[in-house]
Amino acid sequence: MTTAAAARVGRFYTAARRHPWVLGKVADWKIPLGPYTPAQIALAVGGGFLLVKTVSWWSWMGPVPIIAWVLTIWTVRRPKIRGRAPMQAALGWVLLGWQPRGGRIGGRATRDRAPHPMLGGFTIEGAPAPRPAVKAAPSRPVRKPYPSPAAGRSSTHRRAEPAAPAVPVGPVSGVQQLLALTQQGRGAR
Repeated sequence: MTTAAAARVGRFYTAARRHPWVLGKVADWKIPLGPYTPAQIALAVGGGFLLVKTVSWWSWMGPVPIIAWVLTIWTVRRPKIRGRAPMQAALGWVLLGWQPRGGRIGGRATRDRAPHPMLGGFTIEGAPAPRPAVKAAPSRPVRKPYPSPAAGRSSTHRRAEPAAPAVPVGPVSGVQQLLALTQQGRGAR
């Protein structure tokens, strides 16, 4: 066994968590038939209050509602809802309902940000200045555009002819420069 493996020690303290929270003694007086869980105490107090307030409704049944009340108190002594005591389960449901719909991040409620328009712009920069050419290619003259009909002139629409494609003034790439040099050499012979 290495020293690193010997340094790792795991300890579990779950014995105290296995026993439910109960009330069995008040000062020096021990509660009869106790200890009682919080669910039993709540059912005893709430059910007793309800039985006293509704005695006129169930008095014709005799002791049956009182026996049912006592049996119900006895049956909830160790109830589990998915492995949890009823009070913790109820608290879990309350906390779940209290959580924000989107959850929490860093203890704060998450919310969607309000929508807003994304504004932006762009810049069109001019083309780089052309280099001096070996031979200038003849280009067509650029025609002026026709006036728009909104200017109050003719209402006939004429389609403007597309401008001539931009012809490079001189060779731009290295291959074009070599090709231009070979063509110049042939013309000199």
